[in-house]
Amino acid sequence: MSEGVVADFAGRFYTEKMETMEPITGRVLLSHKQLVLVTDDQETRIPLSSVVDTNIGSPPQAFKQFFNDTVTIAYKKDGQQKVAVIEGTGPNVEKFKTVFFKIIVGGQTVIVTHPAKRGGRITDASDRKMKLGLKRGQLDLKGNNETVTIDLGGVIDFGREQRDIGGKTRPTLSVDHSEAGTTLTTLITLPNGRKLNLLGRYVRLEYSDIMEALEEIEVGDEEVETLVSLYSAGGSAELSMLVTGDINETKAIVDKLKSKELVEDGEEGLSLTAKGQVIVNKKIESVNA
Repeated sequence: MSEGVVADFAGRFYTEKMETMEPITGRVLLSHKQLVLVTDDQETRIPLSSVVDTNIGSPPQAFKQFFNDTVTIAYKKDGQQKVAVIEGTGPNVEKFKTVFFKIIVGGQTVIVTHPAKRGGRITDASDRKMKLGLKRGQLDLKGNNETVTIDLGGVIDFGREQRDIGGKTRPTLSVDHSEAGTTLTTLITLPNGRKLNLLGRYVRLEYSDIMEALEEIEVGDEEVETLVSLYSAGGSAELSMLVTGDINETKAIVDKLKSKELVEDGEEGLSLTAKGQVIVNKKIESVNA
């Protein structure tokens, strides 16, 4: 590989060149242009421009008896869709996932409308061109001395839609997310449908990881009540507005919520964090179900 390598680790994998679905051990190399899977007697080169989808975690059904945690990459070759399945140790796969998405999607010039909605109401925000950056757990959008950061831990919902911009219909990712107790909708438009699919996949994977982490946080009934009260107050409120009984008990509950990073001190008193907003949303969904 002549271009610079950004990831290089040993792992087990399956490629189209193998005569069996059983994995073989080799090297996994990633550059800014291609993914190369190398064994002692063969190599498979996958141009990143040919990648159409990827999935992290559970392998495809046909490979489950051979693989554990994997990165599955679907790509086009000679008009047909092929699959490469890669398995490595936890840290290697995690690093590979982040770097892979940064290279294949990050750095794109996108058209952003932020916020397209605030609290469910349409705003007059204009479309502007920005650069897309990916970090662990967040999206960064930068342009004209402006930075929009979407904390994926605060994502409430997301989906794909079509938008008419400049006389052309373009694929768009719509992301509903929480910021300082308020629900915002950000629209990210890419000219390339394939890359929009991959961006959507990244958001889904990161969102799933964060949801799994949130499920491990234990929140008692009194803590949930305090979060809902803060939500009902608009996401921010003075401590005195939350007191329904003994103030010391309320302070103790708030301290627990702070330690779990569900609330924080803000300019208007206590504020829900993105994690706190997600927990409230899940509570509301369970009540309405």
